[in-house]
Amino acid sequence: MNALELVDVRKRFGEHVALRGLDLRVEAGSIVCLLGASGSGKTTLLRIVAGLEHPDGGTVRIGGHTVAGPGLAPSAPERRGLGMVFQDYALWPHLSALDNVALPLRARRQPRAAEQALDMLRCVGLEAMRERRPHELSGGQQQRVALARALAVRPRLLLCDEPLSNLDATLREELRDLIGGVVREHGLSALYITHDHREAFALGDEVGILDAGVLRQLDAPRRLLAAPCDEQVARFVHAPGPWSLRRAGSVLHAPWGALPATAGAAARAGDDARLYLPAAAVRAADGPMRDGECAVTAEVLRCVATPRGNELQATLHGVALRVISPAWSTPGDPVELYLDLRQALIYEGPAPARTRTDELELERENTT
Repeated sequence: MNALELVDVRKRFGEHVALRGLDLRVEAGSIVCLLGASGSGKTTLLRIVAGLEHPDGGTVRIGGHTVAGPGLAPSAPERRGLGMVFQDYALWPHLSALDNVALPLRARRQPRAAEQALDMLRCVGLEAMRERRPHELSGGQQQRVALARALAVRPRLLLCDEPLSNLDATLREELRDLIGGVVREHGLSALYITHDHREAFALGDEVGILDAGVLRQLDAPRRLLAAPCDEQVARFVHAPGPWSLRRAGSVLHAPWGALPATAGAAARAGDDARLYLPAAAVRAADGPMRDGECAVTAEVLRCVATPRGNELQATLHGVALRVISPAWSTPGDPVELYLDLRQALIYEGPAPARTRTDELELERENTT
């Protein structure tokens, strides 16, 4: 049984179409993360699942039960068996951490509400702070309380609306791992909304790309990165490109030379085609080449020290890319890279127009 199923869900607000016939499935016991820029429809989708908005069309099923659909009065939010975690914590300021977690249990007249609430605080590492009120807790601790409250009722489905966006990077990673661990430990299912790529790919069993109300692709993280279904998704997951391709007879040529016959879809590509490479197919030349790789020379734009090594921001025939290098470089230096062209992503036809999602992603890249 699926924990959640959406079939042809549509929603508009006046002239703005928020969701365009969206289909989505969350399998029982799995975590699905949806990535999208502001205005892509993420929050509208989550509110429809929660019952805080009603769809204009389509069907919503939670745990096999239809909670919204043609000819049906939508089920009230409190009857859907959901847990919710928001980015602003939504804790009662006058209640202790323990009472905040126990509140939904008491509303359901659970006889051991305080004991169950304490168990959940123990799961998130806050048993010792059970008597503290929200203003006496850090942001990360408040979000732990919110998570414990959402999970205390053993929901059919956990909904997370960018729950870590107000926290610093270290806390985000810590709580991301905590959420994934607790959800899986209790055998729950989750729909997790975020704009953070690292968060989504680290947490999700499946990751979906939502753009202008359309779910462009839903796939396992590794497959989504290795095989974006279209050029929009390739851009969104930061696959380096595009490089224009030129056909000469049966051979396709990139700006640095001919593509091997093993390059993805090279034999089928038309005259108007563009090449992208998954980020994993580009690496610094720090040793011998592997099978299928070729060597190219890029120009360093910037070098930044990171915990993973020196991150080079470089340009290769007009395309910006990033690689981790053992060597420090200065702007203007040449740097040798290895490209695994067997992983080439080739898209045909006219290039798609740049969308608002592309613009926001470019803006985000330029500020990180």
